[in-house]
Amino acid sequence: MQKRKEKVSRLAQKFAMRVKFERERRGFSQDKLAKFSGVGHSTISQIESLISSPSLDVVEKISRALGYSPAELISDEQVLM
Repeated sequence: MQKRKEKVSRLAQKFAMRVKFERERRGFSQDKLAKFSGVGHSTISQIESLISSPSLDVVEKISRALGYSPAELISDEQVLM
């Protein structure tokens, strides 16, 4: 899996980890997050698996579906709710 991580930036890795954490914390499946965000299931899967980096548009859609701004999901501060 280390090779996959090298393909995406540190920022994309941080975003992927936060998305997965927040998605699971809410009890959302990847399909449910895809539906709420308007982003394809395969896109969510590829982001969380560190296969691809999301576009800014996708970052915004996913962040909003989880109830955050994009900045909140990629910041170094812990997100608390």
